[in-house]
Amino acid sequence: MRITGLGHAGMFIETTGGSILCDPVVGPSFFGSWFPFPDNRGLDWPRFGAADFLYISHRHRDHFDPALLQSHVRRDIPVLLPDYPTEDLESDLRALGFDNIVYTQAGVPQLFGDLRVMITPLRAPSDGPIGDSSLSVDDGTASILNQNDSHPLDLETLLSFGTPDAYFTQTSGAIWWPMVYDLPQDAKQNFAHLKRDAQNKRALYYIEKVDAAHVFPMAGPPMFLREDLFGYNGWGSEEDSIFTDQAQFLAHMAEVRPAQQGHLFLPGTQVDLNGSAAQITQTLYTEAEIERVFHDKWNYLAQQRDGRQSEIAAEQASRAPVLPPAEMLSALKDWWEPLLRRARTIRAGVGGNVRFRIGELDMVVDFPRAKVREYAGEECLYWYTIPADLVSTNIADHEIDWSNSIFLSMQFQVGRSGKFNEFLTTFLKCLSRDRIEYVENWYAEQSDQTEDTELGEWTVQRRCPHLRADLTKTGTIEDGVLTCSLHDWKWDLATGRCLTTQGHPIRASVSVDGGLTEAATQPTP
Repeated sequence: MRITGLGHAGMFIETTGGSILCDPVVGPSFFGSWFPFPDNRGLDWPRFGAADFLYISHRHRDHFDPALLQSHVRRDIPVLLPDYPTEDLESDLRALGFDNIVYTQAGVPQLFGDLRVMITPLRAPSDGPIGDSSLSVDDGTASILNQNDSHPLDLETLLSFGTPDAYFTQTSGAIWWPMVYDLPQDAKQNFAHLKRDAQNKRALYYIEKVDAAHVFPMAGPPMFLREDLFGYNGWGSEEDSIFTDQAQFLAHMAEVRPAQQGHLFLPGTQVDLNGSAAQITQTLYTEAEIERVFHDKWNYLAQQRDGRQSEIAAEQASRAPVLPPAEMLSALKDWWEPLLRRARTIRAGVGGNVRFRIGELDMVVDFPRAKVREYAGEECLYWYTIPADLVSTNIADHEIDWSNSIFLSMQFQVGRSGKFNEFLTTFLKCLSRDRIEYVENWYAEQSDQTEDTELGEWTVQRRCPHLRADLTKTGTIEDGVLTCSLHDWKWDLATGRCLTTQGHPIRASVSVDGGLTEAATQPTP
C-alpha cells in the first residue's frame, strides 16, 4: 500500500484494490483565511483526481474544497459517503455534479474487490458539527486508519477493523479560542498554552489506544496569510495561538512516548507500507526545504504571504454585496426565529441575550423569548463583532454552519460574561430545520445517564455529560476535579458543577464511613 500526503488532511491511498482520494484541499478556506501548511500547489492534482474513489470526511472547508473538486476530479468517481443523520454533505457533493454516491454503513466494513474499507461517522452536535468521520483501509498488504479531525468515543468498534499499521491523526486544533476573544494579552497567552497542552494530551490518548507501529500527525496547522491574521500562525508571534505544527508535535511525542515511531507527513510525502514495515520518501520537498519550513518558519510564512495576496483579494471580491442594516435584520429574523422556536433545549441552555454588532447593525438574539431584534441596551452573555460582508455572504449562500465560514475565518471578535456556552455555539452551527431537530432529539437522548462507575473514592456517572465518552477510559480525578481527556472538560465532584461551560452537571458521590453520600445529582433536562 502507498499513501501520498496531499497537504492538511488530504491523502491519496493506492492499494491492490484501487485508489482513494481523501479530503483534497488547496484553498484558501474560511473566507480566505486558511491555506494548507506547507504549500501544496506543486502536487500533480490531475493524477490524484483520477482516483478510483473519493472520500470527503466532512463538509468543513479545510476538508472539502469545491473549486479543487470541480477542477481536477472526474464527475463519475464513486464517492464513499459517510452515514450522517442529515443530507448536507451529500447535497453539497451532488450540487457539484458528483452523483455516483456509494452509501456506507456506520462502522461496517465493506469490500470492493481486494479493498476493505470502513467509515466510522460521528454524529454529535459538536462533530463537524453533525458530521465527522474516520476511514479504515486494508488491502491485505497493510492497513491504515485515517482519523483526520474526528474524535471517536467508541474505540472498540473503531479498532474492531484491526490494529492499523499506520495511523494518521489530527494533532493541531481547528478552533478560534482564545485568539479572537476580548481578553488581556497575558490571559490569551495562558489560555493558548492550556489549549495546546489539551490538544497534545488528546492526540497522545488516541495514539496510545490505537497503538499503531507508525504515527503521522496531519490535519493542520493552517497558514494564515492575511495581514490581520498573520501573527496567529503556529503558536503565535506573541505565544497567543494554538496551532502546533507537525515537527513540534513529533518532538513532544518523542519526549513522552520515545518508543513510538512518528514521521513527518507533508505534501508529497510517500509512505510505502508492507505490514508494519514502512519506507518514507519526500517527493515534493527536499530535506533542505523541509528544514526551512519548520526551522525558519516565519520567513517561510512571510514569503508565502507576499506571494499569495492575489488569492486573498479574489476571495474578498467574491463576497456578496453588503446588505443595509434593516434588510439584514429582517433576513436574520426571518431565518433564525423559526429555528429558535424549535430549539427549546438550546434556548434554555443559552438562557439569555446574545449581541451581534454587524457593520452598522446592532442586534440582539433573545434566546429565552426566541426573538431577533435591534439591540436596546440589554445585558448580554456574549457579544460578537462581525464584518457585514461576511454575514451578507452567509445570508446570500444560506450558510447553515457559521463555524464552517465566519468563526474558523477568525475575522471577527467576541467577548463573553461567563464561561463557554456550548448551546450557543451549537445553534450557530445548526442553522437549518433538519439540524435543529436532530440536535434537539440528540440532547433529549443524552438524559439517560443511569449507569455509574467507580473512579478512585468517587462513584460517578459512567458517561461524560458532554459527549457521552466512557469515563472509565477517559476520566481522571485530581483534587476532587474530574477531567475527561477527550476534550479536557472538567467537573467539581463535590458540587457536580461543570467547570468548563454552563450546564452539563455530573452525578457523583463519595464514600463516607462506609456509606455513600450523594454530592451532586444530574437533573433531567
